[in-house]
Amino acid sequence: MSDQHSVVKKRIFSGIQPSGDLSLGSYMGAIKNWIAMQDEYDCVYCIVDMHAITVRQDPSALRRRTLEQLAQYLACGLDPEKSILFIQSHVPQHAELSWILGCYTQFGELSRMTQFKDKSKKHADNITAGLFTYPVLMAADILLYQANLVPVGHDQKQHVELCRDIAQRFNSVYSDTFTLPEPFIPQMGARVMSLGDPSSKMSKSDPDGCVFLMDPPEIIRKKFKRAVTDSGASVRFDREEKPGISNLLTIYCAVTGKTLDEAAEEFQGQGYGIFKPAVGDAVVELFRPIREEAGRLLGDKEHLEQIYRSGAEKASLLAAKTLRKVHKKVGFVPR
Repeated sequence: MSDQHSVVKKRIFSGIQPSGDLSLGSYMGAIKNWIAMQDEYDCVYCIVDMHAITVRQDPSALRRRTLEQLAQYLACGLDPEKSILFIQSHVPQHAELSWILGCYTQFGELSRMTQFKDKSKKHADNITAGLFTYPVLMAADILLYQANLVPVGHDQKQHVELCRDIAQRFNSVYSDTFTLPEPFIPQMGARVMSLGDPSSKMSKSDPDGCVFLMDPPEIIRKKFKRAVTDSGASVRFDREEKPGISNLLTIYCAVTGKTLDEAAEEFQGQGYGIFKPAVGDAVVELFRPIREEAGRLLGDKEHLEQIYRSGAEKASLLAAKTLRKVHKKVGFVPR
């Protein structure tokens, strides 16, 4: 079949906050999926530093974390030749479309956003207009690239629904301008729980129960040695009776590619004193090449700069095309 008749890939847009620290949970649950999706979809991945400043940031830490996160994504296997990978603030069309879309968004719609209510309680002394209009900027992020699909967790689904409402409203006033995006719940990777509390998800807010991609090997091993288990001694999968061991087995299988039965057989008759360090070693070996590559990239700022500048150029071309259409529809004089 000729290229002309080849199927057009659906476009995926994903915005990622620059927290700087990627965890084992985020790697297993999300990043492995993103890498796999690069071949099947037309992927646009954006590090959303503009969203990050809705909460007060230390400027030098934000700059450092943004570059660290970019380096870690590249080291994990996000390929700038296959995907568009860029920093949000480098594409000014995001802010420009956000203003226009804000004029087609109702105050009441934004007031009902669950995340705004939650964050307002947490940051009661700093409830900014940016925090309130955050979903409009998110809508601009998505609609600029005419994205078909947006991978979201449950907490962001409401924002994608609002994005669709804004796009439909604009389209009904001015004729079809925006693609209506669908929330995309990718097939989840391994669900990784906290090493300190296997009843809750592995989270950055619990550094002792969370393993980070850039943790040195000795720290990773120490965290696994301290991982919560149970009073028994057998290594077998049972979420009810043995949540700690079941979590470690899940991690071991996700890292090594073995099945739960194969792993249980491997450690049959061996105690936790052998099993827990083996899981730690497997994670150390998985992360070793990623950590080394991320370190190398961070040591070559020029190369990293080339990647994010090239990504911003590609993103800008797509964004400018949409924005020109929007300007014409609303009645702005051409530039």
